[in-house]
Formats: sequence, C-alpha cells, structure tokens
Amino acid sequence: MIVVADTSPLIVLTKIGEIRILPALFDVVLIPSAVKAELAAGLNDQTARDLALHPPAWLVEKSPSQPQKIAGLDAGELAAISLALEMHADYLLIDDIAGRNAALQRQVRITGTIGVLEMAARGHLLDLAGAFARLKQTNFWVSHDLLDQRLKLFQQQTRGGT
Repeated sequence: MIVVADTSPLIVLTKIGEIRILPALFDVVLIPSAVKAELAAGLNDQTARDLALHPPAWLVEKSPSQPQKIAGLDAGELAAISLALEMHADYLLIDDIAGRNAALQRQVRITGTIGVLEMAARGHLLDLAGAFARLKQTNFWVSHDLLDQRLKLFQQQTRGGT
C-alpha cells in the first residue's frame, strides 16, 4: 500500500501519542521534503521536530518530480498532493479542508487524522474513545460534537457487527 502524508496528521498523532499506529496500518508512509521541513519547523512541538530530525525507518522522504500548481495551498500540501498523484497513492493523509478538496478534485483518495484513528480502532490498535479524548485536549481544529458523533457511530457499528 502506498501512503503519502501531509504535515497535520503527523503532528496531531505525535501530540496524542499515537504516531505508532501509522506503521502498524501502512508499513511505510512517504513524506515530501516540504512536509519534513514543516515538521522540523515544529512550531512549539518538539515531538514533531524530533520525528523530522530523527525519522523512523517507516517514514520515508520522497519528493515529487512534477509539483502541482494549486492556488491557496501551502508547500507541504502541494508537495503531498503532487507526490500522491505521482505515486498513485492508495491514501493521502491530509486534514486541511482546502487541501482535501484539491486532492479530491484530482481523484486522490484521502483520509485525515480522524479517519486514521478510526482505521486503527477497527484494527484493535487503539481505544477510539481515549484517542478522541486526547484529541480534544489539543489545538487540532475539530468539532468536539463531530468527534462524539463519530465515536457513537463507531461504537454502534462495532457492536452491531456492521
């Protein structure tokens, strides 16, 4: 499976202590140099900086050969979308709404931090209620009501076997 990540999911997963789920779910995650640079800049987040400066074996830096030109996106989003297109990625991990929309317009399959956490919970890699509770304690912009709704739906699906 080919997976490319933008910066936000990596930062958020480090903040909530769940970065370990990425190699369990995907084996390898590709990041462009622009994403690595954003992680290294790590605005007040030493864990994200450490991830960039000392990447684990499963986090592989690879930059696109033909970067897209998409107005309104930052360098990391542009590079991540470009690399996902070039690599025919199975998933692009991206949270930013403009970036998600740009990727979808280009038929790139996306998921974000919440989707990754839900995948991990389905695979019994984490407790979704606990992960969402930690997520609510970060500065990640997501509606707490949305997280509550997603958790309730997840619990209904797992109890009902659907």
